[in-house]
Amino acid sequence: MEIVPLTGELGAELLGADVRRDEDFETIQAAFIEHSVIVIRDQKLTPDEHLAFARRWGPINVNRFFQKLDSHPEIAVVLKEPHQKEVIGEGWHTDHSYDNSPALGSILHAIETPAYGGDTVFCSMAAAYDALSDRFKELLSGLYAWHSSRHTFGESQADTESVKSGRLGNAALAVQDALHPVVIVHPLSGRKGLYVNPVFTTRIDGLTQAESDGLLNILFQHCMRPEFQCRVRWQAGDITMWDNRATWHKAINDYHGHRRYMHRVTLEGCALQAG
Repeated sequence: MEIVPLTGELGAELLGADVRRDEDFETIQAAFIEHSVIVIRDQKLTPDEHLAFARRWGPINVNRFFQKLDSHPEIAVVLKEPHQKEVIGEGWHTDHSYDNSPALGSILHAIETPAYGGDTVFCSMAAAYDALSDRFKELLSGLYAWHSSRHTFGESQADTESVKSGRLGNAALAVQDALHPVVIVHPLSGRKGLYVNPVFTTRIDGLTQAESDGLLNILFQHCMRPEFQCRVRWQAGDITMWDNRATWHKAINDYHGHRRYMHRVTLEGCALQAG
């Protein structure tokens, strides 16, 4: 197996890997811990094989809000039909940061991809933290931030295309509010990183809303710098796995008139420790 970094800061493509082979798992796991985003081409898994690979990492987290695969409810369906305009996950975010024990990661399997477009972009929260000044790191030390599912998946979203089409639902279950450190120590790598994101982080605990908004906006703009990013261009059969404690991601909505269909499995995580 050959491991080829995607950028200087984040991501790697694993050439010659097969997630079904027992002997490949240790190397895949090490690459995931080091690079935070791994791309494994041409896997073409059945749903059972997808779940078998996921269970090597630990328990599966069944998303409350995504449409589920009828035959395998542990798999979330990520779909945009040719006539649809909205894509789920278009804003920078970290999956499940609204949970008290945020998800370890997500394993997304491309079933059908457009001829062009539909890429996913990722940002390294460790690289973003490292690039801050020492004085600013001192400012963030000891701060905690609130994350919520209410405004993204709750009743206020009832008129969106994603809800009306059935791709998202269960608005009554959007009652999660979780408090996490603004700076965490990664549970696997031990590396410090930022843990706030534009979609789910609502405010920094103990600050006024104006103070919180100002500080979060500084962090959000900083994290979006292109030198912290990598971009994955999909092909049918690909698997991309990312670490939700170490990255942001967003879906690029540039393929109107084409179908993009994927299966996602999310992995249970753990409570996060302050850095």
